[in-house]
Amino acid sequence: MLISDLLQETYAAVSANKARSGLTMLGIVIGIGSVIAMVAIGSGAQGSIQSSIQSIGSNLILVMPGAPRGAGVTISAGRGNAQTLTLADADAIKAQISLAKNVAPEDTKRYQITAKGTNTNTSVVGTVTAYPAVRSITIDTGSFFTDAQIAAHAKVAVIAPTTRDDLFGSGVDPLGQTIKIKGTNFTIIGLTKAKGGSGMSNQDDMIFVPLTTAQSYLSGDTYVTTISVQATDQSTLSSVQQEITSLLLDRHRISSAAQADFQTLNQADIVATASSVTGTFTSLLAAIAGISLIVGGIGIMNMMLTTVTERTREIGLRKAIGAKQNDISNQFLTESVMLTFIGGIIGVLFGWLASLLVTQFSGIATSITLSSVMLAFGVSAAIGIVFGYYPARRAAKMNPIEALRYE
Repeated sequence: MLISDLLQETYAAVSANKARSGLTMLGIVIGIGSVIAMVAIGSGAQGSIQSSIQSIGSNLILVMPGAPRGAGVTISAGRGNAQTLTLADADAIKAQISLAKNVAPEDTKRYQITAKGTNTNTSVVGTVTAYPAVRSITIDTGSFFTDAQIAAHAKVAVIAPTTRDDLFGSGVDPLGQTIKIKGTNFTIIGLTKAKGGSGMSNQDDMIFVPLTTAQSYLSGDTYVTTISVQATDQSTLSSVQQEITSLLLDRHRISSAAQADFQTLNQADIVATASSVTGTFTSLLAAIAGISLIVGGIGIMNMMLTTVTERTREIGLRKAIGAKQNDISNQFLTESVMLTFIGGIIGVLFGWLASLLVTQFSGIATSITLSSVMLAFGVSAAIGIVFGYYPARRAAKMNPIEALRYE
């Protein structure tokens, strides 16, 4: 049988009962569309998380108090009640680690902030002048506080855009305004540029004050919650991290790293761990969505078996006039593949549309990759072959005499 004849016969058979063919393809459409959408959402979330982590600084190493929490990376670690790091530790890192470009200790806690009858609850970061360089923060208007203001325990503050919006309204110039933190008035001297973010660690929802001021008027202690260290470049991250660990172990008189009362994380490790977690989550979502593909494949097999039964006399007639087993098998197998292939195309469009809707209404920047589209087509074709093989072979092995007698 010529390929053109085969395709023509397949089209005629599939289009003979459009409603049944459409319902049969629906399982494939939903399955492929779901897989495409889930992978796109997962890829988008992964990209968003990586961008968010990379935006917290350049070539960054975080030193946090408390014993290491196992082999896994805990990005939010070090924000608890452990008090094992001091300003002297940060000064030692700055003085003795030659590859540490900038060092910024911080004392971060959440407080209720009030201003002109409004209030908000946000993170207040007591830090030093190197903090903007370490954490890639840019001042939009005004200025960051100076070393002189830190030495003088000045009651000045730099606020982020979301905090400004919550306290004074969107677009309002906050410079010179007064806010109250824990009963102490602070004068706003600067506004940072928006970086984007959400959740408890949103960098657009923070207030920055001098470290000495935070320790004197807010926290009342001499400890720091994090020491942020900027390495000279990406290639030196691991060596700087090891040098910091050795230095602090010596300063804290700890002989073994397993007994350390602090932990260090470099930015590359955080990105790798976050990528691994989101990748696993994406695979899980795709696997769950893929279950519907199996259901769709079973639907294809069910329809093809029904079609074989309905066309028994046709099969007998074709064999009687010289059709070979391969001709009959290829015809029904092609019908199955055509159904899944068309369903795959519609499914890709459905998944693409679903991804656009998710981006539009949830804010997650979805990302459809060529590999996921090619995988969808490959899976749909494979389903057509796998689930169409048995009905095709059953049709091919029919006895022509018995088929012609079938009522």
